[in-house]
Amino acid sequence: MNRRWWALGALVTSTLVLGFDMTILNVALPTMAGELGAGTGAQQWMADAYVVVFAALMLPAGLLGDRFGRRRMLIAGLGVFLVGSVLGVLADDVTTVIAARCVMGVGGALVMPLALAVLPSLFGEPKDRMKAVSIVSAASALGLPLGPILGGWLLDHFWWGSVFLVNVPMVGIGIAACVFLLPETRDPASPRVDPVSTALTATGLGTLIYAVIEAPGRGWGDPLILAVLAAGAVLITALVLRERKAPRPMLDLSLLRQRTFLLSTLAATLVMFVLAGLMFILPGYLQAVLGNDAFGTGLRMLPMMGGLIVATRTGGPVNARFGPRATMSAGLVVLAFAAFLGSRTTVDSGYGFTALWLSVAGAGFGFAVVPAMDAALAALPADRSGSGSGLLMTVRQTGSALGIALLGSLLAGAYGGRLDTTGLPAAAADTAGDSVVAAHAVAAKLGAQRLAESADAAYLHGMSLVLLVIGATALVSALLVAAFLPGTKPGLDEPADVAAVPVDA
Repeated sequence: MNRRWWALGALVTSTLVLGFDMTILNVALPTMAGELGAGTGAQQWMADAYVVVFAALMLPAGLLGDRFGRRRMLIAGLGVFLVGSVLGVLADDVTTVIAARCVMGVGGALVMPLALAVLPSLFGEPKDRMKAVSIVSAASALGLPLGPILGGWLLDHFWWGSVFLVNVPMVGIGIAACVFLLPETRDPASPRVDPVSTALTATGLGTLIYAVIEAPGRGWGDPLILAVLAAGAVLITALVLRERKAPRPMLDLSLLRQRTFLLSTLAATLVMFVLAGLMFILPGYLQAVLGNDAFGTGLRMLPMMGGLIVATRTGGPVNARFGPRATMSAGLVVLAFAAFLGSRTTVDSGYGFTALWLSVAGAGFGFAVVPAMDAALAALPADRSGSGSGLLMTVRQTGSALGIALLGSLLAGAYGGRLDTTGLPAAAADTAGDSVVAAHAVAAKLGAQRLAESADAAYLHGMSLVLLVIGATALVSALLVAAFLPGTKPGLDEPADVAAVPVDA
């Protein structure tokens, strides 16, 4: 086999690891919550730390590869990811797990954009290059459904640290292959990394996420929460003002003046917001309320992934036939219907009902995201496709982080407010209020079946509220897309609202 295809295999291995690392931890969270004593807020941080750092550093990481060598920075990114994985294996408390996830986010931010950026140097022929891009993209997407299944199997056979350990051999293979098989490429003309904008992005996003996650415990009126929210708003505002004045910005915000790009990006971001939120709340329901083991939980999340995969495969032809406005609107309406249907879940509903609405939700995700991504990229001027796709990826990852934070906090607040801990010792009541997993552990220890039943009902109440919010948000988004997204291809009839500039050729 040609050497370049072996190199592609190494890149596929690396992106597959990143793909399932987005979801592998979710199915492990109930187990980790029980063994580490992690409440809902701590679980949110364990899931969100990776996504927040990934979103904040993805653009500057890509620029570092352009300037200092894509092969060199790709190897460095895999090395950082390896260090984070080893740290996760050795972790024995929540703080160390969060730190490990942050380190892994740094590595992931370097790997994801550069894995695609090195392909043109490997595959000069357009036909081979398109095939290679499709394979790498498919590997990343395939990791999403593989994550819960692999994580569940590992937890049933090993300890929770195995969800980090599985990364080590795969990343090691990726590093070795990059060292021996990849050529070095760079682009000295690329924009310089702006450390101030990078710091504003990371601190602004991290500050807002902190406030949202901590608010259910402290209260939204708490002075610290209000101060942190204000600080986050100031940091994000400063970032926007700085980027608007920069001659060659990392985040090209002027592209948001293009209506098709703006609405399509918002639709794609909403899908990531909802998907990340659902992937966070579902394991608690499937594992604690329905009583499945970790592997069974991963398998029972497949209907949503199945609907998503089927819809993404058929979304292209449907989009070509009916256009992005109709396809996107229909997908969002289907998603809203699934969420409203899921909000009717009760303790006695059983898994069959859950599988039904998860399948419908997956189909809604797919039919919304495929035309949204296609329309957003098609709306970009040719010489600004690099900055535009970078902005799109950053906003989508931010949507994932906010989905875990906002929807997880809504769930935590509703669960804590509905849980009945009457008659329990104060310490036991506090522990039960941390999470549904902790409540079941306390109930088993004290023989308090009433507490377990109350915890299940309280969790379902919170999950129903989350699904109602998801449904309402998807429905409003569908109406906005139907009303304001141009019905024709932007390249034909819609005048560009942004001027072409000589960047990101």
